[in-house]
This record gives sequence, C-alpha cells and structure tokens, in this order.
Amino acid sequence: MSTMPLTPAGIRSFRETIYRHYALHGRRLPWRTTRDPYRILISEVMLQQTQVERVVRKYREFTAALPDFRALARAPLMKILRMWQGLGYNRRALALKRIAESVLGEWEGKLPPRIEDLQTLPGIGRSTASAIAAFAFDIPVAFIETNVRTVFIHFFFRARRVVSDEEILPLVEETLDAAHPRKWYNALMDYGAMLKATYENPGRRSARYRKQTSFKGSDRQIRGMILKACIGRRSLSARELAARLGVEPERVRGNLGRLVTDGLMKERAGKVAIA
Repeated sequence: MSTMPLTPAGIRSFRETIYRHYALHGRRLPWRTTRDPYRILISEVMLQQTQVERVVRKYREFTAALPDFRALARAPLMKILRMWQGLGYNRRALALKRIAESVLGEWEGKLPPRIEDLQTLPGIGRSTASAIAAFAFDIPVAFIETNVRTVFIHFFFRARRVVSDEEILPLVEETLDAAHPRKWYNALMDYGAMLKATYENPGRRSARYRKQTSFKGSDRQIRGMILKACIGRRSLSARELAARLGVEPERVRGNLGRLVTDGLMKERAGKVAIA
C-alpha cells in the first residue's frame, strides 16, 4: 500500500506541487511546441532508452530532413540510419520507417489516436502508445514511464525498498489531471528529472529497475559499429568488417546474423549491406 493516503485535498496539494515546479523550471523542449502527431511520435520513439539531451539535436535534424510520414516512408534506410547515429538501439529507426509505411498504407496518412490502434504499429508498446495519445491528442490516459515512476515512488512510497508498477498505476489514475493530460505529464516528467538530479534516484526502488550493463565491448556496441561501418558503402564481407573494426570474426558474424534477422541488414553472396 501507498505510504501517503489519497484524499481530495492530498491530490490537490500533489498537483499544485508538481505544477509549481513546472511553472518555474519547466524544460523548453522542441516537441513541446507542437501538436503534430508525426513529430510527437518521432520524439517518443527517440526518447525510448535515450537521454533527453542527446535527443534534442537529433530530433531537430531528423524532422527537418524528414518532415512527415511520406518523406520518412520514402527515405532509404541508409539515410535514416545515418541520421540516427548517436542515438543507439537502431531497430527504432527501422521501426519508424515501417510505422510511416503503415500509416500511409493503412491509416490514410494520419496517425490513429486510439491506443489500441497505436499498439499495432511496429515498435510501439502500451507505454509509448499512451504517451503519444496524451501528448498528440490530449487523451487522459494513465501510463508509467521512468520519470513518472520516479515521482510516485518519491511521494507515495518513501519508506518502501521495492515498489511495483501495479501499485503505482492506480495512483497515476487517481491523480491524473484529466482536463490537461498533456500539460500534466510534461510537468510530472520534469519533476522526475529534477528528482533524479537532486536525490539518489528513487526509481532504483522500482521492481523493474535493472542496473544497466556496460555498453563498452558489448554486442550492442559491436552491432552499432557494424552499421556505422556499412553506412555509405555498397557491401562488405564479415572478414573485411572484422579487420576494419578490430573485432574477432566470430563476434562479427554472430552480430551480423542478429542485424539481418532484425531487418537492418541484408546478406548476399557472402557480403552484407544496409537493407
């Protein structure tokens, strides 16, 4: 159970605290100045597992070069991956291209507002679909992401060592400012970012928290190096890649297989290239 009981007065006080901080310290982020569903989709996918500071510049570059679903759907994957460099988790770039193709082919060029429909799109789970619904369409839906989770653990579970999302979600629902969901979630996320910078991250008490493994030397780093090496080139063999990257041929071949399976690369006649 929550260590802070909810009452109408408590909910008002909680909202006032969050909104007061937002009024004074709210972040000026480029995707907050638009209600264009396309641009909000781009920001939400970029923000998956990537820090805001890294996303801001890439978001501006990406939306300037590919301003709508049609431009994104028609763009070669090579171009998209080149612009994506530095964000990591490259499958998200491919997912965005496939989303654009789906929106043009199945949704008459418009992103659907219903969460259930959004979840049918590649790479879009419940949390991302809910965030898009709230930010693009101002739909009052309860959802949890890392900063929202941090806020609720800090306020409502201060004495608890482990807190599950199943315990947090009812509190998110009860305290939701249903008249202004877009503004409310922006305010919550900024408060959560402040908490992480000010206190020992309360989110570490989440049952979902896992210490991130080292990126250096990981297979994820090698896959990123392979993609970067192949961007702008017609094709390379596994042996050529291993020599360029200074990585054992066995690890290169294993990670190439994963990239081919993911649809990011294609293999032909013993050589690989961007799909």
